Amino acid sequence: MIDINLIRDNISFVKKSLLKKGDFSSLVDEVFLLDKKYREKLTELENKRSEQKKISEEIAKSKDKSSLLNKVKDIKEHIKALESEVSKLKDDLDVKLSSLPNLPDEDALVGKGEEDNKTIKEVFEIPKFDFQIKDHLDLSEYLDLADVKKASEVAGSRFYYLKNEAVLLEFALVFYTFNFLLKEGFIPVVPPVMIKKDMYMKMGRLLGGQEEERYKIEGNDLYLVGSAEHTIGPIHNNYIFDEEELPKRYVGFSSCFRKEAGSYGKDVRGFLRTHQFDKIEMFSFSHPERSKDEHEFLLSMQEKLVSGLQLPYRVVEVCTGDMGFTDAKQFDIEVWIPSQGKYRETHSCSNTTDFQARGINAKFKNKKTGKNEFVHMLNATGFAIGRILIAIFENYQQSDGSILIPEALQKYSFGMKKISKNK
Repeated sequence: MIDINLIRDNISFVKKSLLKKGDFSSLVDEVFLLDKKYREKLTELENKRSEQKKISEEIAKSKDKSSLLNKVKDIKEHIKALESEVSKLKDDLDVKLSSLPNLPDEDALVGKGEEDNKTIKEVFEIPKFDFQIKDHLDLSEYLDLADVKKASEVAGSRFYYLKNEAVLLEFALVFYTFNFLLKEGFIPVVPPVMIKKDMYMKMGRLLGGQEEERYKIEGNDLYLVGSAEHTIGPIHNNYIFDEEELPKRYVGFSSCFRKEAGSYGKDVRGFLRTHQFDKIEMFSFSHPERSKDEHEFLLSMQEKLVSGLQLPYRVVEVCTGDMGFTDAKQFDIEVWIPSQGKYRETHSCSNTTDFQARGINAKFKNKKTGKNEFVHMLNATGFAIGRILIAIFENYQQSDGSILIPEALQKYSFGMKKISKNK
Protein backbone atom coordinates (compact mmCIF):
# COMPACT_ATOMS: atom_id res chain seq x y z
CA MET A 1 0.00 0.00 0.00
CA ILE A 2 1.04 3.61 -0.41
CA ASP A 3 2.39 5.62 2.52
CA ILE A 4 -0.53 7.08 4.54
CA ASN A 5 1.72 10.03 5.42
CA LEU A 6 1.62 11.12 1.78
CA ILE A 7 -2.15 11.48 2.03
CA ARG A 8 -1.94 13.21 5.40
CA ASP A 9 0.69 15.71 4.29
CA ASN A 10 -0.08 16.27 0.61
CA ILE A 11 -3.45 14.91 -0.43
CA SER A 12 -3.56 17.06 -3.58
CA PHE A 13 -0.28 15.52 -4.81
CA VAL A 14 -1.63 11.99 -4.27
CA LYS A 15 -4.85 12.79 -6.14
CA LYS A 16 -2.98 14.39 -9.02
CA SER A 17 -0.52 11.51 -9.25
CA LEU A 18 -3.16 8.77 -9.12
CA LEU A 19 -5.23 10.58 -11.73
CA LYS A 20 -2.66 9.30 -14.22
CA LYS A 21 -3.93 5.77 -13.49
CA GLY A 22 -7.62 6.63 -13.11
CA ASP A 23 -9.96 8.73 -10.98
CA PHE A 24 -9.32 7.74 -7.36
CA SER A 25 -10.05 11.18 -5.87
CA SER A 26 -13.17 10.16 -3.91
CA LEU A 27 -11.39 7.10 -2.50
CA VAL A 28 -8.43 9.24 -1.44
CA ASP A 29 -10.87 11.59 0.33
CA GLU A 30 -12.44 8.62 2.11
CA VAL A 31 -9.01 7.43 3.25
CA PHE A 32 -8.12 10.93 4.46
CA LEU A 33 -11.33 11.27 6.53
CA LEU A 34 -11.12 7.73 7.90
CA ASP A 35 -7.51 8.28 8.91
CA LYS A 36 -8.42 11.56 10.61
CA LYS A 37 -11.22 9.89 12.57
CA TYR A 38 -9.01 6.90 13.39
CA ARG A 39 -6.25 9.13 14.81
CA GLU A 40 -8.74 11.17 16.82
CA LYS A 41 -10.21 8.06 18.40
CA LEU A 42 -6.75 6.59 18.94
CA THR A 43 -5.72 9.77 20.79
CA GLU A 44 -8.90 9.58 22.86
CA LEU A 45 -8.10 5.96 23.70
CA GLU A 46 -4.54 6.78 24.71
CA ASN A 47 -5.79 9.63 26.91
CA LYS A 48 -8.25 7.33 28.63
CA ARG A 49 -5.55 4.75 29.25
CA SER A 50 -3.36 7.47 30.70
CA GLU A 51 -6.26 8.59 32.91
CA GLN A 52 -6.80 5.01 34.05
CA LYS A 53 -3.14 4.67 34.98
CA LYS A 54 -3.19 7.93 36.91
CA ILE A 55 -6.29 6.93 38.91
CA SER A 56 -4.79 3.50 39.61
CA GLU A 57 -1.80 5.26 41.14
CA GLU A 58 -4.14 7.41 43.25
CA ILE A 59 -5.98 4.30 44.46
CA ALA A 60 -2.72 2.81 45.69
CA LYS A 61 -2.15 5.89 47.85
CA SER A 62 -5.76 6.59 48.92
CA LYS A 63 -7.50 5.30 52.03
CA ASP A 64 -11.00 5.82 50.61
CA LYS A 65 -10.88 3.75 47.42
CA SER A 66 -14.62 3.20 46.69
CA SER A 67 -15.29 6.32 44.60
CA LEU A 68 -12.04 5.91 42.70
CA LEU A 69 -12.81 2.25 41.98
CA ASN A 70 -16.18 3.18 40.48
CA LYS A 71 -14.43 5.78 38.35
CA VAL A 72 -11.90 3.19 37.15
CA LYS A 73 -14.74 0.82 36.27
CA ASP A 74 -16.39 3.48 34.10
CA ILE A 75 -13.09 4.26 32.42
CA LYS A 76 -12.44 0.57 31.70
CA GLU A 77 -15.82 0.25 30.00
CA HIS A 78 -15.10 3.37 28.00
CA ILE A 79 -11.68 2.02 27.03
CA LYS A 80 -13.18 -1.28 25.91
CA ALA A 81 -15.69 0.52 23.69
CA LEU A 82 -12.96 2.76 22.28
CA GLU A 83 -10.68 -0.22 21.58
CA SER A 84 -13.43 -1.85 19.56
CA GLU A 85 -14.10 1.36 17.65
CA VAL A 86 -10.41 2.01 16.98
CA SER A 87 -9.92 -1.55 15.77
CA LYS A 88 -12.82 -1.30 13.33
CA LEU A 89 -11.66 2.07 12.06
CA LYS A 90 -8.16 0.68 11.51
CA ASP A 91 -9.53 -2.31 9.57
CA ASP A 92 -11.73 -0.05 7.44
CA LEU A 93 -8.79 2.29 6.84
CA ASP A 94 -6.52 -0.57 5.76
CA VAL A 95 -9.14 -1.87 3.31
CA LYS A 96 -9.64 1.57 1.76
CA LEU A 97 -5.93 2.37 1.68
CA SER A 98 -5.02 -0.97 0.12
CA SER A 99 -7.58 -0.33 -2.63
CA LEU A 100 -5.44 2.53 -3.94
CA PRO A 101 -2.86 1.53 -6.58
CA ASN A 102 0.78 2.47 -6.39
CA LEU A 103 1.67 6.02 -7.36
CA PRO A 104 3.22 6.14 -10.84
CA ASP A 105 6.79 7.34 -11.04
CA GLU A 106 7.21 11.00 -11.92
CA ASP A 107 8.81 10.10 -15.26
CA ALA A 108 6.36 7.29 -16.10
CA LEU A 109 4.70 7.57 -19.51
CA VAL A 110 1.24 9.10 -19.06
CA GLY A 111 -1.61 7.56 -21.04
CA LYS A 112 -5.07 6.07 -20.81
CA GLY A 113 -4.55 2.58 -22.19
CA GLU A 114 -2.58 0.15 -24.33
CA GLU A 115 -2.90 2.39 -27.38
CA ASP A 116 -0.79 5.03 -25.59
CA ASN A 117 2.14 2.70 -24.89
CA LYS A 118 5.41 3.74 -26.56
CA THR A 119 7.74 1.52 -28.56
CA ILE A 120 11.31 2.34 -27.50
CA LYS A 121 13.14 0.14 -29.99
CA GLU A 122 12.81 -2.87 -32.27
CA VAL A 123 15.56 -5.49 -32.43
CA PHE A 124 16.24 -7.95 -35.30
CA GLU A 125 14.43 -8.03 -38.59
CA ILE A 126 11.04 -9.68 -38.88
CA PRO A 127 11.54 -13.03 -40.69
CA LYS A 128 10.31 -13.49 -44.23
CA PHE A 129 9.17 -16.93 -45.28
CA ASP A 130 9.02 -18.24 -48.86
CA PHE A 131 6.51 -20.93 -47.89
CA GLN A 132 3.08 -21.18 -46.27
CA ILE A 133 3.77 -20.87 -42.57
CA LYS A 134 2.04 -22.84 -39.82
CA ASP A 135 1.00 -21.47 -36.44
CA HIS A 136 2.37 -22.97 -33.24
CA LEU A 137 -0.54 -25.35 -32.74
CA ASP A 138 -0.35 -26.79 -36.27
CA LEU A 139 3.40 -27.24 -35.79
CA SER A 140 2.82 -28.87 -32.40
CA GLU A 141 0.27 -31.31 -33.79
CA TYR A 142 2.39 -32.13 -36.83
CA LEU A 143 5.49 -32.80 -34.73
CA ASP A 144 3.60 -34.29 -31.73
CA LEU A 145 4.84 -31.60 -29.33
CA ALA A 146 1.58 -30.78 -27.58
CA ASP A 147 -1.91 -32.15 -27.14
CA VAL A 148 -4.62 -29.58 -26.51
CA LYS A 149 -7.57 -31.86 -27.34
CA LYS A 150 -6.70 -34.53 -24.78
CA ALA A 151 -5.93 -31.88 -22.13
CA SER A 152 -9.38 -30.43 -22.77
CA GLU A 153 -10.94 -33.84 -22.05
CA VAL A 154 -8.92 -34.17 -18.86
CA ALA A 155 -8.92 -30.63 -17.44
CA GLY A 156 -11.12 -28.45 -19.66
CA SER A 157 -10.29 -25.62 -22.02
CA ARG A 158 -7.06 -23.58 -21.87
CA PHE A 159 -4.86 -26.48 -20.82
CA TYR A 160 -2.37 -28.52 -22.85
CA TYR A 161 -0.01 -31.46 -22.59
CA LEU A 162 3.54 -30.52 -23.57
CA LYS A 163 5.25 -33.55 -25.08
CA ASN A 164 8.44 -35.05 -26.46
CA GLU A 165 11.08 -32.55 -27.68
CA ALA A 166 9.00 -29.60 -26.48
CA VAL A 167 9.47 -30.81 -22.89
CA LEU A 168 13.22 -30.98 -23.40
CA LEU A 169 13.11 -27.52 -24.94
CA GLU A 170 11.31 -26.15 -21.86
CA PHE A 171 14.07 -27.39 -19.59
CA ALA A 172 16.70 -26.14 -22.02
CA LEU A 173 15.15 -22.70 -21.59
CA VAL A 174 15.29 -23.10 -17.80
CA PHE A 175 18.96 -24.12 -17.78
CA TYR A 176 19.86 -21.44 -20.33
CA THR A 177 18.22 -18.74 -18.19
CA PHE A 178 19.54 -19.96 -14.83
CA ASN A 179 23.06 -20.41 -16.20
CA PHE A 180 23.02 -16.83 -17.48
CA LEU A 181 21.49 -15.22 -14.40
CA LEU A 182 23.49 -17.11 -11.79
CA LYS A 183 26.61 -15.57 -13.33
CA GLU A 184 25.00 -12.18 -12.67
CA GLY A 185 24.61 -12.97 -8.96
CA PHE A 186 20.98 -14.11 -8.91
CA ILE A 187 20.01 -16.64 -6.25
CA PRO A 188 18.04 -19.65 -7.59
CA VAL A 189 14.77 -20.51 -5.87
CA VAL A 190 11.74 -22.72 -6.44
CA PRO A 191 9.00 -20.96 -4.44
CA PRO A 192 5.66 -22.32 -3.17
CA VAL A 193 2.81 -22.27 -5.68
CA MET A 194 0.28 -21.59 -2.92
CA ILE A 195 -0.02 -18.45 -0.83
CA LYS A 196 -2.11 -17.38 2.16
CA LYS A 197 -4.75 -14.74 1.56
CA ASP A 198 -3.20 -12.33 4.07
CA MET A 199 0.20 -12.56 2.36
CA TYR A 200 -1.37 -12.19 -1.08
CA MET A 201 -3.07 -9.01 0.13
CA LYS A 202 0.22 -7.70 1.50
CA MET A 203 1.81 -8.26 -1.90
CA GLY A 204 -1.02 -6.21 -3.43
CA ARG A 205 -2.10 -9.06 -5.67
CA LEU A 206 -5.76 -9.49 -4.69
CA LEU A 207 -6.82 -5.90 -5.31
CA GLY A 208 -7.64 -3.65 -8.23
CA GLY A 209 -9.62 -6.34 -10.04
CA GLN A 210 -6.84 -8.93 -9.67
CA GLU A 211 -8.82 -11.34 -7.48
CA GLU A 212 -10.99 -12.44 -10.39
CA GLU A 213 -7.81 -13.85 -11.95
CA ARG A 214 -6.92 -15.96 -8.91
CA TYR A 215 -7.74 -19.57 -8.10
CA LYS A 216 -8.98 -19.85 -4.51
CA ILE A 217 -8.62 -23.25 -2.87
CA GLU A 218 -12.01 -23.79 -1.28
CA GLY A 219 -11.99 -24.71 2.40
CA ASN A 220 -8.50 -23.28 2.85
CA ASP A 221 -7.02 -19.84 3.35
CA LEU A 222 -4.92 -20.39 0.24
CA TYR A 223 -4.66 -19.29 -3.38
CA LEU A 224 -2.66 -20.68 -6.28
CA VAL A 225 -0.07 -18.13 -7.40
CA GLY A 226 -0.39 -16.28 -10.69
CA SER A 227 3.39 -15.82 -10.94
CA ALA A 228 6.54 -16.98 -9.15
CA GLU A 229 6.95 -13.35 -8.13
CA HIS A 230 3.98 -13.61 -5.78
CA THR A 231 5.77 -15.97 -3.38
CA ILE A 232 9.37 -14.89 -4.02
CA GLY A 233 8.62 -11.42 -2.58
CA PRO A 234 7.41 -12.71 0.81
CA ILE A 235 10.68 -14.62 1.30
CA HIS A 236 11.76 -11.39 3.04
CA ASN A 237 8.53 -10.72 4.93
CA ASN A 238 9.31 -8.85 8.19
CA TYR A 239 13.00 -8.71 7.27
CA ILE A 240 15.64 -6.02 7.70
CA PHE A 241 18.50 -6.09 5.18
CA ASP A 242 21.98 -4.81 5.86
CA GLU A 243 22.59 -2.04 3.34
CA GLU A 244 25.49 -4.04 1.86
CA GLU A 245 23.11 -6.88 0.96
CA LEU A 246 21.29 -4.75 -1.59
CA PRO A 247 20.48 -5.41 -4.32
CA LYS A 248 19.35 -8.92 -3.41
CA ARG A 249 18.38 -10.73 -6.61
CA TYR A 250 16.49 -13.99 -7.10
CA VAL A 251 15.58 -16.09 -10.11
CA GLY A 252 12.67 -18.44 -9.53
CA PHE A 253 10.84 -21.11 -11.46
CA SER A 254 7.31 -22.29 -10.82
CA SER A 255 4.01 -23.31 -12.34
CA CYS A 256 1.50 -20.46 -12.35
CA PHE A 257 -2.29 -20.37 -12.47
CA ARG A 258 -4.71 -17.77 -13.83
CA LYS A 259 -8.40 -17.86 -14.59
CA GLU A 260 -7.99 -15.60 -17.62
CA ALA A 261 -11.19 -13.86 -16.57
CA GLY A 262 -12.51 -11.47 -19.17
CA SER A 263 -10.58 -13.15 -21.98
CA TYR A 264 -13.48 -15.23 -23.31
CA GLY A 265 -12.93 -15.85 -26.99
CA LYS A 266 -9.41 -14.37 -26.95
CA ASP A 267 -6.40 -16.49 -27.93
CA VAL A 268 -8.34 -19.72 -27.46
CA ARG A 269 -6.24 -21.53 -30.06
CA GLY A 270 -3.13 -23.24 -28.77
CA PHE A 271 -1.32 -22.26 -25.61
CA LEU A 272 -0.82 -18.52 -25.72
CA ARG A 273 -3.34 -17.83 -22.97
CA THR A 274 -3.85 -20.77 -20.60
CA HIS A 275 -4.93 -21.45 -17.03
CA GLN A 276 -1.66 -23.16 -16.12
CA PHE A 277 1.82 -22.28 -17.35
CA ASP A 278 5.43 -22.44 -16.22
CA LYS A 279 7.44 -19.29 -15.72
CA ILE A 280 10.93 -18.12 -14.86
CA GLU A 281 10.91 -14.89 -12.87
CA MET A 282 13.54 -12.40 -11.75
CA PHE A 283 13.00 -10.54 -8.48
CA SER A 284 15.09 -7.86 -6.80
CA PHE A 285 15.16 -6.07 -3.46
CA SER A 286 16.87 -2.73 -4.04
CA HIS A 287 18.07 0.36 -2.21
CA PRO A 288 15.47 3.09 -2.97
CA GLU A 289 18.12 5.45 -4.34
CA ARG A 290 19.23 2.81 -6.86
CA SER A 291 15.94 1.20 -7.87
CA LYS A 292 15.70 3.10 -11.18
CA ASP A 293 19.10 1.75 -12.15
CA GLU A 294 18.02 -1.70 -10.97
CA HIS A 295 14.93 -1.45 -13.16
CA GLU A 296 17.11 -0.72 -16.19
CA PHE A 297 19.41 -3.60 -15.20
CA LEU A 298 16.54 -6.11 -15.08
CA LEU A 299 15.32 -4.91 -18.47
CA SER A 300 18.84 -5.38 -19.85
CA MET A 301 18.84 -8.96 -18.52
CA GLN A 302 15.58 -9.64 -20.32
CA GLU A 303 16.93 -8.21 -23.56
CA LYS A 304 20.08 -10.31 -23.37
CA LEU A 305 18.04 -13.46 -22.77
CA VAL A 306 15.67 -12.80 -25.68
CA SER A 307 18.33 -11.55 -28.08
CA GLY A 308 20.40 -14.63 -27.21
CA LEU A 309 17.63 -16.65 -28.86
CA GLN A 310 17.78 -14.37 -31.94
CA LEU A 311 14.04 -13.67 -31.73
CA PRO A 312 12.68 -10.41 -33.23
CA TYR A 313 11.39 -8.26 -30.38
CA ARG A 314 10.55 -4.75 -29.33
CA VAL A 315 10.79 -2.93 -26.01
CA VAL A 316 7.66 -1.03 -24.98
CA GLU A 317 7.24 1.55 -22.23
CA VAL A 318 3.86 0.92 -20.61
CA CYS A 319 1.77 4.00 -19.90
CA THR A 320 0.17 4.81 -16.55
CA GLY A 321 -3.31 3.77 -17.68
CA ASP A 322 -2.13 0.30 -18.73
CA MET A 323 0.44 -0.57 -16.07
CA GLY A 324 -0.21 -2.96 -13.21
CA PHE A 325 -1.88 -2.11 -9.89
CA THR A 326 1.39 -2.38 -7.94
CA ASP A 327 3.62 -0.73 -10.52
CA ALA A 328 5.24 2.69 -10.44
CA LYS A 329 6.92 2.14 -13.80
CA GLN A 330 6.71 -0.72 -16.27
CA PHE A 331 8.34 -1.94 -19.46
CA ASP A 332 7.21 -4.84 -21.63
CA ILE A 333 9.06 -6.89 -24.19
CA GLU A 334 7.00 -8.12 -27.11
CA VAL A 335 8.21 -10.87 -29.45
CA TRP A 336 7.15 -11.23 -33.09
CA ILE A 337 4.60 -14.01 -33.72
CA PRO A 338 4.61 -14.74 -37.48
CA SER A 339 1.18 -16.44 -37.69
CA GLN A 340 -0.45 -13.37 -36.14
CA GLY A 341 1.66 -10.86 -38.03
CA LYS A 342 2.31 -8.82 -34.90
CA TYR A 343 4.32 -8.53 -31.71
CA ARG A 344 2.86 -10.13 -28.57
CA GLU A 345 3.80 -9.42 -24.97
CA THR A 346 6.09 -12.08 -23.51
CA HIS A 347 7.86 -10.18 -20.72
CA SER A 348 7.05 -7.49 -18.19
CA CYS A 349 9.53 -5.56 -16.06
CA SER A 350 8.18 -3.53 -13.14
CA ASN A 351 9.42 -1.31 -10.34
CA THR A 352 6.88 -1.39 -7.50
CA THR A 353 9.01 1.03 -5.39
CA ASP A 354 8.07 0.63 -1.68
CA PHE A 355 4.45 -0.36 -2.39
CA GLN A 356 4.86 -4.12 -1.86
CA ALA A 357 7.67 -3.66 0.67
CA ARG A 358 5.32 -1.64 2.85
CA GLY A 359 2.86 -4.53 2.74
CA ILE A 360 5.29 -7.29 3.71
CA ASN A 361 7.41 -4.99 5.92
CA ALA A 362 10.71 -5.47 4.08
CA LYS A 363 13.27 -2.87 5.20
CA PHE A 364 16.98 -2.08 5.25
CA LYS A 365 19.20 -0.36 7.79
CA ASN A 366 20.14 3.02 6.31
CA LYS A 367 23.67 3.83 7.44
CA LYS A 368 23.27 7.55 6.77
CA THR A 369 20.12 8.03 8.83
CA GLY A 370 20.50 5.10 11.21
CA LYS A 371 16.84 4.29 10.54
CA ASN A 372 15.13 1.24 9.12
CA GLU A 373 13.56 2.22 5.79
CA PHE A 374 11.51 0.32 3.22
CA VAL A 375 13.37 -1.28 0.33
CA HIS A 376 12.15 -1.07 -3.24
CA MET A 377 10.95 -4.30 -4.85
CA LEU A 378 11.16 -5.10 -8.57
CA ASN A 379 10.08 -8.02 -10.73
CA ALA A 380 10.83 -9.05 -14.30
CA THR A 381 9.88 -12.04 -16.42
CA GLY A 382 12.72 -14.40 -17.30
CA PHE A 383 10.58 -16.44 -19.66
CA ALA A 384 6.91 -17.38 -19.67
CA ILE A 385 7.61 -20.81 -21.11
CA GLY A 386 4.46 -21.31 -23.19
CA ARG A 387 4.70 -17.94 -24.89
CA ILE A 388 8.38 -18.18 -25.70
CA LEU A 389 7.91 -21.71 -27.08
CA ILE A 390 5.28 -20.28 -29.44
CA ALA A 391 7.79 -17.67 -30.58
CA ILE A 392 10.52 -20.28 -31.11
CA PHE A 393 8.25 -22.71 -32.95
CA GLU A 394 6.95 -20.08 -35.34
CA ASN A 395 10.08 -18.03 -35.98
CA TYR A 396 12.33 -21.09 -36.39
CA GLN A 397 9.97 -23.20 -38.53
CA GLN A 398 11.23 -24.62 -41.80
CA SER A 399 9.47 -25.38 -45.10
CA ASP A 400 9.28 -29.11 -44.31
CA GLY A 401 7.45 -28.42 -41.02
CA SER A 402 10.52 -28.95 -38.84
CA ILE A 403 11.74 -26.48 -36.19
CA LEU A 404 15.34 -25.46 -35.69
CA ILE A 405 16.58 -25.18 -32.11
CA PRO A 406 18.09 -21.73 -31.33
CA GLU A 407 21.86 -22.08 -31.13
CA ALA A 408 21.94 -20.69 -27.57
CA LEU A 409 19.73 -23.58 -26.41
CA GLN A 410 21.48 -26.40 -28.23
CA LYS A 411 24.01 -27.18 -25.49
CA TYR A 412 21.12 -27.60 -23.03
CA SER A 413 18.78 -29.54 -25.34
CA PHE A 414 20.26 -33.05 -25.14
CA GLY A 415 22.02 -32.71 -28.48
CA MET A 416 18.94 -31.56 -30.40
CA LYS A 417 19.53 -29.11 -33.22
CA LYS A 418 16.21 -29.63 -34.95
CA ILE A 419 12.77 -31.04 -34.23
CA SER A 420 11.52 -32.96 -37.26
CA LYS A 421 8.79 -35.38 -38.26
CA ASN A 422 11.30 -38.20 -38.62
CA LYS A 423 12.18 -38.74 -34.98
